[in-house]
Amino acid sequence: MTLVDDEAVLSDAETWIADDVDDADRADLRDLLAKAADPHLREVALAELRDRFSGLLEFGTAGLRGAMAAGPHRMNRAVVITAAAGLGAYLASAVPGTPRVVVGYDARHRSADFARDTAAVLTAAGADVSLLPAPLPTPVLAFAVRRLDADAGVMVTASHNPAADNGYKVYLGGRAVTDSGQGAQIVPPYDARIAAEISRIAKGPGGASAVPRADSGWKVLGNDLHEEYLRRVASLRDPELHIRDAHAPRATPVSGARTAVAITQEDTGPAPLRIVTTSLHGVGGRTLERVLADAGFTDVVPVEEQFDPDPDFPTVRFPNPEEKGALDLAMSIASDVRADIVIANDPDADRCAVAVYDADWGTYQGAETARSHGWRMLTGDQVGALLGWDVARGTASGTLACSIVSSRLLGRIAERHGLRHATTLTGFKWIARTPDLVFGYEEALGYCVDPDAVRDKDGLSAALRVALLAERLKESGRTLLDALDDIARACGLYSTGQLAARFTDLARIPEAMGRLRAAPPDTLDGAPVTGVVDLSEGVDGLPPTDGIVLTADDGTRVIVRPSGTEPKVKCYLEVVSSVAGDATGEDLGRHRVAAQERLERLKKELASALGL
Repeated sequence: MTLVDDEAVLSDAETWIADDVDDADRADLRDLLAKAADPHLREVALAELRDRFSGLLEFGTAGLRGAMAAGPHRMNRAVVITAAAGLGAYLASAVPGTPRVVVGYDARHRSADFARDTAAVLTAAGADVSLLPAPLPTPVLAFAVRRLDADAGVMVTASHNPAADNGYKVYLGGRAVTDSGQGAQIVPPYDARIAAEISRIAKGPGGASAVPRADSGWKVLGNDLHEEYLRRVASLRDPELHIRDAHAPRATPVSGARTAVAITQEDTGPAPLRIVTTSLHGVGGRTLERVLADAGFTDVVPVEEQFDPDPDFPTVRFPNPEEKGALDLAMSIASDVRADIVIANDPDADRCAVAVYDADWGTYQGAETARSHGWRMLTGDQVGALLGWDVARGTASGTLACSIVSSRLLGRIAERHGLRHATTLTGFKWIARTPDLVFGYEEALGYCVDPDAVRDKDGLSAALRVALLAERLKESGRTLLDALDDIARACGLYSTGQLAARFTDLARIPEAMGRLRAAPPDTLDGAPVTGVVDLSEGVDGLPPTDGIVLTADDGTRVIVRPSGTEPKVKCYLEVVSSVAGDATGEDLGRHRVAAQERLERLKKELASALGL
């Protein structure tokens, strides 16, 4: 950077301080400016200021998401206020009469402040605003958009991002979107239109300080809507499963060393399903507890250390169930209490992870852990297949949908049950827009099992469907793993894996993608590549997106794309194995081992092709 550029950044910071609305953020920038004046601290401070003032935090189909700090390229009150003003301006032009907006928030640092600022700005802009009464899961906000016939919904959350981040999701419904995407997150061209309004306001005189904010006038909802959501989820219970009456007396928990295990007083019949749950310090703990209790599950063991919301996420490095180690504590407790399954939600409870005991995975080598004994997490594709099959078996018509990077197995399941199948771009903003959707999923642990109520992924209703399926299987002496075997016998064995590379230098991401486009591999694990598809050109009616699809003549498929929410390039790998309809468990085990070896070889090949 030149001296002129640095002086411009320092000037931008001074202007931001004058226009900021938050004392703490102003003090934060003043501290950076003071460090920039110190010869010993100058370079570090200037680098931080350059990044913070590199442009306005991009508003796109994921809304806003970023680290919390002062400046236009961070999440803060000023950025949120201009975003809310831009949304208000868009709604005023797109919706006749008074726009209706519902706002929700999670328990992260500053989420409540960002939600109140949003309510204040939209109320001043003439909208009829309803604010959820407390930090609640994202699916409750998505439910509220449809239930209240809102024209827009805003959820303040960074989902599974690190504790330093926050975010801002926007949904459109009511009169703003009237097709199958009503109540779903925004997609083009809505994102660009809202972003244009945000940019106009941010560049105007006074910035955020010039945006009108009401002192009152919005409605704070009571608990009724949350109760409606719970009743709707409870309605998913299958009456044929003979689940215990939800209003029966609850068993008294007996305290254990780390948690409480509900010991039922039943003397006959199979033991009730024992579930270990964790909310990973997010807002889903109490809602999931109610969901399971209302469905009659009395033997539920929460991970108490992770049950209450804590925006610092003290027991996990990343509060994402997909990250290595995130479920170690839950699986350890599951091993101790001899649970049947583990169910985990991410911090805003729109994702659901499932872990099971698999004796074949036990190694008993090295440190003795739940994993070494055989506890493992199912992949998103495996849970998607289980739920897809479960929904399909009771559905006469409709469409099963998944993202393009998810397993092709869902298409086989749909075909097997005489249903339609749709493939969409990555993200539930696309999956939820599928006409006649009855079930949708993406491999990143997102599942939509009740699209009429929630046009988004919902980790709570998905958790209930998993628990109901596991209980029905247990009543017949079987497990989720047995059900996966059945699906493999019916449709073939589809094995998936991932290779992800995190980049600190973002310029390397387009370089890696360009390298692959210029010289794609000729073979995938020895099988000739028969198809190379560049998704940026738009394929099969899908909008253009950055990604490459490689297919081989043995059915192997690889998809490479940059992450939409993290500085990563992700490779999605899938190999297909033919399985006899009468294959034994041992046969399937051998197929799975061979498939895993193929996936590992593919990872090495892709790492080399991308220059990782």
